[in-house]
Order: sequence, then C-alpha cells, then structure tokens
Amino acid sequence: MTYSIIARCPRTQRFGIATATFSIACGRRNESIRANLGVSKSQAFYLRQVDVAALNMLAQGHTPEHAMRSFAQSDPDFAYRQFGIIDREGRVAMHSGDKINPWSGHEVGVDFAAYGNTLRGPATLAGIVAGFHASPGAALEERLLQAIEGGRDGGGQASRGETMPERSAWLRVVGQQDWPEVDLRVDLHGDAVGALRRLHSEYRHYAGYYAERDRRPREAVFEEDFVAGL
Repeated sequence: MTYSIIARCPRTQRFGIATATFSIACGRRNESIRANLGVSKSQAFYLRQVDVAALNMLAQGHTPEHAMRSFAQSDPDFAYRQFGIIDREGRVAMHSGDKINPWSGHEVGVDFAAYGNTLRGPATLAGIVAGFHASPGAALEERLLQAIEGGRDGGGQASRGETMPERSAWLRVVGQQDWPEVDLRVDLHGDAVGALRRLHSEYRHYAGYYAERDRRPREAVFEEDFVAGL
C-alpha cells in the first residue's frame, strides 16, 4: 500500500520523487533517481533491481518504453509490479500490473506520473494529481509535497476496508550535481506526510547555508551560529 509521484521540471531540468506508504523506511529501499538522466520508481511487490536496471538503460540511450518492454519480457512477476520511468526528454512510461492489490491505478501527464496501490480509491490518485498541479510555478519539491498531501487528503491507503496510516514518507530532488539537493525521509510515524512537511519547512532554511558552506569553507560560519540566527 503505497502512493508515489515522479516528475521532471522542464524549466530547471530537475527530477524528483515523493512517496508515502504504510511500510517503513521507504526511502532506504529505493535507488530511483540520477541527476541529468531520469527517475524510475517501483513499488507494490518491490524488486530493487528494476530501478537500477531502468536507469542503466536510460544511460545507454534507451527510452522509458524500451525499458518497460524489456521488463515485461524478462520478469515472470511483471503483473505484480507497479512502476514509472521518466527520462531527461520528459518521456514517461508507466505500468500497473493486474495482480497488485486493489484499489490501484496510475495517471500520466506532461513530465509526471502519479500512481498507487492498495488505496482507498480513485480519489486518492485524483488528489495526488490535483496537488501536483496546484502550484505550477513552485519549486519541484513543493509540488511533490503538495501531491502526496493531496493523496493523503483524498483518502490515502486502505486495506480490507480499513484506512491505513502513512507510516513513512520520502522526498528526493536532484539537480545537475551528482547528489540530491533535497533528500528527506520520515520513518515509523503516525502521520509521516505531515511530519515530512514539517521537516521540509525546517530544511529549506538550511539548504542554502549547506551549499554555500561547501563552496566557501573559509567564510563559513559555525552551524550553531547559523541556527541561532534563524
């Protein structure tokens, strides 16, 4: 029971992903995004090598659709998988297998794919998409956060008719450098999406400080002095 959104910002060429799930430590298990290349996020009956192999194929010049066809031919449990792929050209491929737990589904748009399984219903998916489109001029990380907040507010996850809390959540955005500009996660929490919002609200004050400290170490102030000035 997981819902996610992957996206590319055509203005900045950044890639991002946000996920919320009943499972714990969702960010730890994923290697889903590479700067200047693309994003691949698998879930449902998760298989780690799917994302790694998809990104490797993008690096070799293949399209997301080619990667999807390759998995369909080689994975005997393809019907149990759910994943999306976006490349640096903004091309999107998406798969929701017919063996994953209901309600499940996806929606693909320009530079994004939203999807989930074991959800309350279609309103969860609609909430993700609406949240992503709510602030089109905002930074990618903000749009992704609004997307999973929309999924939560649209009904979130449900198993056997019972609403299940989002116990972990993850937000990652990469730019042109070979490390994430944003990489935040919440684990084993009763309201992981809300906690991720609070974490991001704090982190955004630090992002510029950390970047500038790396660029100009001789001029860097002590972090405790920076914090005291917030």
